[in-house]
Amino acid sequence: MPLLFVLLFLSSYVRTAFSAHCSTTTPTKTFEKCMALPTQQASMAWTFHAHNATLDLVFFGTFISPSGWVGWGINPSSAEMTGTRALVAFPDPNSGLLVLLPFILDPTVKLQKSPPLSRPLDIQLLSSSATLYGGKMATIHNGAAVQIYATFKLVKNKTKIHLVWNRGLYVQGYSPAIHPTTSSDLSSFATIDVLYGFSAAHKDDTRTLKTVHGILNAVSWGVLLPIGAVTARYLRHMQALGPAWFYAHAGIQLSALFIGTVGFAIGIRLGELSPGVVYGLHRKLGFAAFSFGALQTLALLFRPKTTNKFRKYWKSYHHFVGYACVVLGVVNVFQGLEVMGESRSYAKLGYCLCLSTLIGACIALEVNSWVVFCRKSKEEKLRRERLIGGGSDKDSGSHG
Repeated sequence: MPLLFVLLFLSSYVRTAFSAHCSTTTPTKTFEKCMALPTQQASMAWTFHAHNATLDLVFFGTFISPSGWVGWGINPSSAEMTGTRALVAFPDPNSGLLVLLPFILDPTVKLQKSPPLSRPLDIQLLSSSATLYGGKMATIHNGAAVQIYATFKLVKNKTKIHLVWNRGLYVQGYSPAIHPTTSSDLSSFATIDVLYGFSAAHKDDTRTLKTVHGILNAVSWGVLLPIGAVTARYLRHMQALGPAWFYAHAGIQLSALFIGTVGFAIGIRLGELSPGVVYGLHRKLGFAAFSFGALQTLALLFRPKTTNKFRKYWKSYHHFVGYACVVLGVVNVFQGLEVMGESRSYAKLGYCLCLSTLIGACIALEVNSWVVFCRKSKEEKLRRERLIGGGSDKDSGSHG
């Protein structure tokens, strides 16, 4: 089952990474180059006129809400939202028709102190327009595709542009509201050379690290750790196994902790590579699970002998910390899937199937344990009754 989950997670990642495609042809214009952008199934096409440093560009995006917005822009200084000169398309609150307005995203937008207000751009925007895929009769609905055209005058001999794009669920009047804050939404930017047609974006691209981080932590904290706990709870009472249950339990848990430590370290590195991007709950749960896992390892080193009077206290500590670690690990796997934007993916389905299989096995083993316990109790009771009854018969016979 862990292998199945890994394969499903990888297939979901590959599907997400390569689902976007690009096209150089639109109903009104043909461009020279195109590129699929790394997030939100977005893409762009463009023609660069080197003789006058003019850039004709079209951005292909999709709405995620009938009252939402789609936008893209150019940041003159760096690949980030703050400072972007953006063009945002959304339905007019009064007429419902598609409108396109310019915005300058200053630091107050990121801090959400006030809704952004449309104002003319301070770069050379020669023309702009927006159309829905399907022509003038198309309507805005969830998943509707939009094409945003623009012609810019670039600085001479400067062919690299910092492209930023995003989409949101709704608008307030004529101001786009905050976009979702999943990992995909927070990494929707790229640096592109319009002359040579390649992306210089994300030299520190964390996509692969995020995938490895997710797989390692899901397998370790979300799968192996619960399996180790199940091994200790249900196999230790099988006398035929002897001490083998303990070695299996310790081996599984130590393997889970080792893999989880690698995943935890990658998570720390991801935080360093993404300044300003903080997933508070996911981070806190991760630290808590890792801390409990470390405490469990220390518990093995200080395990009292069975005859020691402190053994019962150690067992209580070991059980509490162990089950707390399992619960935190499983909860954080789901939280991590939310962070990665995989809340409705095959990865989450695969993990749910794996977890439900494990829970089903636990229920079956728990029922079996109770059946065995009740059977032994009944046999012990009958044995005692027969001993008492047999003794009475013997005594009465001797007196006779």
